[in-house]
Amino acid sequence: MSRDKTVRISMHGVLIDVLGVGVLLLGKSGIGKSECALDLIMRGHRLVVDDLIQMEKGRDSVLYGFSHDLGRHHMEIRGLGLIEIEKLFGVAATRDKKRIELVIELVGPEECIDDRVGLDEETYTILGVEIPRKRIPVRPGRNLTAIVEVAARDYLLKKLGYHAAKEFEKELLVNLKKSGQNKM
Repeated sequence: MSRDKTVRISMHGVLIDVLGVGVLLLGKSGIGKSECALDLIMRGHRLVVDDLIQMEKGRDSVLYGFSHDLGRHHMEIRGLGLIEIEKLFGVAATRDKKRIELVIELVGPEECIDDRVGLDEETYTILGVEIPRKRIPVRPGRNLTAIVEVAARDYLLKKLGYHAAKEFEKELLVNLKKSGQNKM
């Protein structure tokens, strides 16, 4: 008799369902992960877990995140303290478990982002599962919520086979080739 061996770990961050995409927000303490997630919830997206995320990888090599029973659907917002999302926004603002499909790492403004076009595909590995990763610098006045939402939309397009940066590169190369032929 074979047993289903599920591997579990815990990690600090926020897991939110953005347009059906399980987005894992990572970054240093105090960088704004929970505030970004709260803003996403206010825009109609769903909280899975804030702070201590339980993760498991099943036999299908898919990574899922969920909360401990005690902290389920709670968030800690500096200056407010603990809030309960389900009570504040209703049951539709939460979910109990979600597949982790995209990692967004919030980084300080001093962090260097080398690929500004988006051709390099970075990944973040958790329990041997490679997940697409985007690193977003946090600066005053930046709309992180909109950036996270657009990252989820872009992820969905890539799943459908459309990669904006690669398409732009193709068009650029075609135009360069045409302009080179016109000079001959």
